Amino acid sequence: MPRRQIRVTGAAEAPLRAALRALRTELDVPEAFGPQVLAEAERAAREPTLPAYDATDIPLFTIDPPTSTDLDQAMHLSRRPDGYRVRYAIADVAAFVVPGGLLDAEAHRRVTTLYFPDGKTPLHPPVLSEGAASLLPDQTCPAVLWTIDLDADGRPTATDVRRALVRSRAKLDYESVQKQLDTGTAEEPLALLKDIGLLREQQEVARGGISLNVPEQEITERDGTYELAYRAPLPADGWNAQISLLTGMAAAELMLAYGTGVLRTLPAAPDGAVGRLRRTARALRIDWPHHVSYAELIRSLDPHLPHHAAFLQECTTLLRGAGYTVFRGGVTPDLTTHAAVAAPYTHCTAPLRRLVDRYASELCLAAAAGEEAPEWVLAALDDLPKRMAEGTRRAGTAERECVDIVEAALLKDRVGELFDGTVVDVQEREPTVGTVQLESPAVVARIKSEEGAGKLPLPLGERLRVRLTQADPGSAKVLFAPA
Repeated sequence: MPRRQIRVTGAAEAPLRAALRALRTELDVPEAFGPQVLAEAERAAREPTLPAYDATDIPLFTIDPPTSTDLDQAMHLSRRPDGYRVRYAIADVAAFVVPGGLLDAEAHRRVTTLYFPDGKTPLHPPVLSEGAASLLPDQTCPAVLWTIDLDADGRPTATDVRRALVRSRAKLDYESVQKQLDTGTAEEPLALLKDIGLLREQQEVARGGISLNVPEQEITERDGTYELAYRAPLPADGWNAQISLLTGMAAAELMLAYGTGVLRTLPAAPDGAVGRLRRTARALRIDWPHHVSYAELIRSLDPHLPHHAAFLQECTTLLRGAGYTVFRGGVTPDLTTHAAVAAPYTHCTAPLRRLVDRYASELCLAAAAGEEAPEWVLAALDDLPKRMAEGTRRAGTAERECVDIVEAALLKDRVGELFDGTVVDVQEREPTVGTVQLESPAVVARIKSEEGAGKLPLPLGERLRVRLTQADPGSAKVLFAPA
């Protein structure tokens, strides 16, 4: 897909900022942390609960966007005589947050970090999330350290998790990592990211898992202005994600064996949804033989081809319905798997930005040590699914609405102009309404056939000229019509 950038400047700034303020109000986004919460965070940053185990000799590294400072994960990869060893350090939020304290209550109110073009609303005060608790390079800090041994084919053979003092040595970004891996200049342990990542992708194929490689819109801030770009994930993104998935799967298995836990679950798509995708594939002229599984088809697609990208966008509908499932007392829930992962899975690798991860980590630590789970963890478990659902819904709405607002601000003075785009979605019950993805600028918006055009059905997967008919930052509305 194209990676064109467009910028919000000049007259568009004022309506954009006003719309973002209105969105925060609409979503009831928490304002700044109160003075008492900040004071508690400052004390915690100075006096965290430190573990006895010292693992600062492990030369960990992080891979994140260049500007990120809330670093949840650091890794070290090594070879073993019969396979590989993955060490994955996760920020230990519980070393700083006292159960029942002001920080804890505030985190339960916020649930997740929210990202906006003009700043973020963090789950924890920056003195922790971007400071003392973050796995920043050359900073010694407490972490939950996973050690997962893999065989030569990338299958787990042993898992250990414990608290440890760690110190990351380097903060890397995806593009530089990809360049080193492509040119063969990466040395171990970084070079093993590709080896292990590819093995884990093969394991994903074997179990029927799916990773959708869908280009996304990104909002970035530069020199006081905002840019919107398409970003197609790099292979290094996927290999890095495989390490996180590996850990989430190991954590789920630990909790299931322990008899108490919280899983990230997704039911299998109903037959009707898959049938609709088959009809969409035919409309996009994508060959999908009946003997080829959905997962196999996904892996054969190239997101740089417009009709493949359109189909991948449609496939995201099968990922709706994910939630959190709590179980305890050794009673296994009816649904333990995540359909896209094709295995039991949990969220445990982003505790600086997501509330549930702190609880999953505590349950895994108790399971590995053969100990009772902390009472504060058990007391909060039953409320977690509902709280996380509300927080995740708010975060998703914020992300979608922010993109819509930025698009409207970018295009507000271009109503009536013509653009080139591809129809990437058509409503099944109303085929004159759908979604168009422009080639330039990087906009994905609603398209609707006008009455004067005879209300013709939209051509799914086809390129066409479209006219901008509406762009209002105040209502976050952008609308196109076939030209």
